Amino acid sequence: MTALMYAWSALGGDPARLSRLTVVPREGVLTARLPVRELARACVGACGLAAAELTARRAGLAEVPDVRVDDGAVAAAFHSERLLRVDGRAPVSFAPLSRFWRTADGWVRTHANYPHHRARLLGALGLPDDAPAERVAGLLAGRGAVEVEETVGGAGGLAVALRTPERWRAHEQAAEVAARPLVERERLDTAPARKFPPLGPGAAGLPAAGLRVLDLTRVLAGPVATRTLALLGADVLRVDAPWLPELPDQHADTGFGKRSATLDLGTGRDVLEDLLSTADVVVTGYRPGALDRFGLSPEVLSARHPGLVVAQVSAWGAYGPWRGRRGFDSLVQVATGIAATEGTAGEPGALPAQALDHGTGYLLAAAVLRALTEQSYDGGSRLVRLALARTAHWLTSGIRPEPAGGEPYPGPDAWLAETGGALGRLRYARPAVSFTGGPAGWARPPVPWGSSPARWAAAPVARG
Repeated sequence: MTALMYAWSALGGDPARLSRLTVVPREGVLTARLPVRELARACVGACGLAAAELTARRAGLAEVPDVRVDDGAVAAAFHSERLLRVDGRAPVSFAPLSRFWRTADGWVRTHANYPHHRARLLGALGLPDDAPAERVAGLLAGRGAVEVEETVGGAGGLAVALRTPERWRAHEQAAEVAARPLVERERLDTAPARKFPPLGPGAAGLPAAGLRVLDLTRVLAGPVATRTLALLGADVLRVDAPWLPELPDQHADTGFGKRSATLDLGTGRDVLEDLLSTADVVVTGYRPGALDRFGLSPEVLSARHPGLVVAQVSAWGAYGPWRGRRGFDSLVQVATGIAATEGTAGEPGALPAQALDHGTGYLLAAAVLRALTEQSYDGGSRLVRLALARTAHWLTSGIRPEPAGGEPYPGPDAWLAETGGALGRLRYARPAVSFTGGPAGWARPPVPWGSSPARWAAAPVARG
């Protein structure tokens, strides 16, 4: 089974739909020891097919529109945060304390891009807030990698010991991850079938036109999913806590097509409830259970607002001993043996892109689209759930490399575009999701973080 067939099957898709998809392979794209090209192509292709399928359903088409997956477009999209330019300036990537460190018995990787994560890391190590990297290196060189992982993680910081694939497979969390499907899909109730109004011309003819998506995600996988839903016509409102501002360049890259608001979910319960009352989709990207106290668990949401699609993404999964741990793509690569596999000369390496984030993001968007299609037949509130660690398991254990070859890859320039907006002049990667009649680009550039009111812009679509 090819990676694309597996991804589409995991989404519950009809295998016959795969005949509508054409791949443009390119040589030298996302080159790695692991089959990253195949994973990226499959995730984007499955998302495009899910979008085309929902288009056909809403437009009453006899056939699903043709879907085209170009490896060049996929590669540019998977590097979107690196290819971004803001008024000609390259983005700020990893902070000085987000890196690999030698330990007494191996390696550990830390993540400290956000100020609060940096503070927790240094506090867990007993270092002052202004400690230089050299002092951190000296301290970690005398400690064991797993010891550092447990100490920093216990303080709410982010550090993961480098594991080989064999060591990860022996870990309890790995067993829990491997036992789950790539895409967890669940029907939560017996809400009536969703009745979509007919599609209109232009943007009103996109598969997610008129749908309201509450975006409660951060960093990359979740925002990639909601950026994709915005591309497909959804009214996407991203909501962040006022005290947790996003990294500016990251916000610019993943903010296309969206609006951005801030809201204290504790004191703003009435505003939150008003948003939920006419939302169609709620996407969360926090640790499993972290938002439950605000009435945002799938069970509570479906009980209060029947017909919702609830989509969740996390680093390690909503199960096992690591279910409550924080995590990012770079750390999941380290834990699951990917960094060891991609390393050289005894030093750890990394994938050519944050492929776990991007791939999981496209799969999450695809899962939402498929849930909406299924609702139009069978109704029911729906839960879809993905995890970076489960995507990593698929990459390392379930994808067969496909034959090399294809058209020459000329580099990303052919898939880049520019636009102006409130954040300046932006160069960005064009959408990789492509199907006949689909969007050529996002309806609007990103807006400044927290600059939008916490209310919907578009008229609602009746759920049933």
